[in-house]
Amino acid sequence: MEIPLTSLPIDIPAHCYQLSFEANPAWTTYYAKGSEILEYWKRVADKYDVRKYLKLSHEATEARWDREISKWRVKLEDLQSREKFEDIADVLIGGIGLLNKWKWPEVPGLQTFKGRLLHNAAWDDSFSYKDKRVAVIGSGSSGIQVVPALQPHVAKLDHYIRGRTWIATSFANAELKKRTDSASNFAFTAEEIDSWRCSPKMYLSFRKSLEAELQSGHDIVERNSAAQRKARETFTELMKSRLAKKPEMADHLVPSFPPLCRRLTPGPGYLESLTEPNVEVIPSRISEVNETGIVTEDGLHRPVDAIVCATGFDTSFRNRFPIYGFDGQSLQDRWSDKTSTYLSLAVDGFPNYFMSLGPNSALGSGNLLILMERLANYIAKLCSKIQTHNISSLQPSSSAVRNFTEFCDKYFAKTVFSEECNSWYKIGRNGRVAAVWPGSSLHSIRALDEVRWEDFEYTYVNDDPWGWFGNGWSERDSGNQDEKTYYLDEQTMLEDDVDGEDHGYEEPLKRKRRKINGTPTLPKPRLRRYL
Repeated sequence: MEIPLTSLPIDIPAHCYQLSFEANPAWTTYYAKGSEILEYWKRVADKYDVRKYLKLSHEATEARWDREISKWRVKLEDLQSREKFEDIADVLIGGIGLLNKWKWPEVPGLQTFKGRLLHNAAWDDSFSYKDKRVAVIGSGSSGIQVVPALQPHVAKLDHYIRGRTWIATSFANAELKKRTDSASNFAFTAEEIDSWRCSPKMYLSFRKSLEAELQSGHDIVERNSAAQRKARETFTELMKSRLAKKPEMADHLVPSFPPLCRRLTPGPGYLESLTEPNVEVIPSRISEVNETGIVTEDGLHRPVDAIVCATGFDTSFRNRFPIYGFDGQSLQDRWSDKTSTYLSLAVDGFPNYFMSLGPNSALGSGNLLILMERLANYIAKLCSKIQTHNISSLQPSSSAVRNFTEFCDKYFAKTVFSEECNSWYKIGRNGRVAAVWPGSSLHSIRALDEVRWEDFEYTYVNDDPWGWFGNGWSERDSGNQDEKTYYLDEQTMLEDDVDGEDHGYEEPLKRKRRKINGTPTLPKPRLRRYL
């Protein structure tokens, strides 16, 4: 795992950047820094005691399906001891993610640079950039975060921009507008954090208000929609207003392609930082890097102390290590021309292999964390099916994979995602949209709520589909009292009617008034859960 730039804030409200079932009312700022998010996930890991299952500093080098034993053979290496070994598993889950495999830009001479060479995804916190001359290559989401973080502290910042991108309004920004005149961030008060801790109902209401805003506005993805036209108008005016000190820069920055063809980026402070006197925006293509700095195609050489490559990641979905399926074909070769999956999480020909954030799983709008939860729940249901139904392997049918893939292509043809622009949503400038879910965030949640078992194919242990039935005995037959009566653990108690009114219980259930010393014991009937 790479080291994140933990001092930078995310562009999604922190209260939306958490698990649905593990709320943290104590986020310190509206857009939390990476370090605070990391601490949240550490606390979640400790609560559920999952660290004991983690093997850090290990690298997978190959995974291969062994059809003779219906298991995955995974080759691994301990990066500390350099020991190489094999692990065997019934199920293999790829949790590599969408934006994980970072890469250096293809710039001649980059590795000859004698100063500090850094990548935003592998940041060295020991590097002191104060009063240094720093070059930042890239103007995507990473560059848009890095530039305003560095600009106030460096002597000079050269920002190399090849492409254009839309700088949008902040995500779920209604609360931001209430709290501050700036578009950047704000801190929560100790009083409101305490009030949320004391009143989960109040906190849930606040959280729902942010979540509802984040889950709105999917119609912006439709080509030529009113929402799309309005977004273009709004974002154009926004960018020009933020570049008011240097209005001529808008000609180099405002895109011609529609908003959301590339991922929208709010970029608080980014455009403003570009207008500062210690920043030079350089749209010229880089010719080469030498020992002391960067040379552009116009022949100019700009010496710098450090180069920050904010150039992103390998988004080709070609895994870092080969995965060989049922017939020995590698997934890398399978996806060399076109990615194809079932609901982004499984592939025919690769039994018992499931993915979190595989192809066509990202979101153009909405809440990605909730989608990840649904993917995890879906995969857990598949694993449970394997465990309890005498199944040795399952995989989606080729027709189910084909149907999902064809739906994606038809859907994206009507959206701005398939417009011409450089975007990690696509494979190539005009290539297939391979990263984004074919629908809204809420659509993805609903689609993954239940497993369509008819879309899968199964092989059974000992070729016995009835093997799940066992031998007529249950393990609980030899258990204690609690184990034998487990089906009563979730009982509810029907309490007595005390006012004689009809409260909607179906006949023939009859209720009698129960009194002690002539006084009704309860004010009215209700179902109460005894925990």
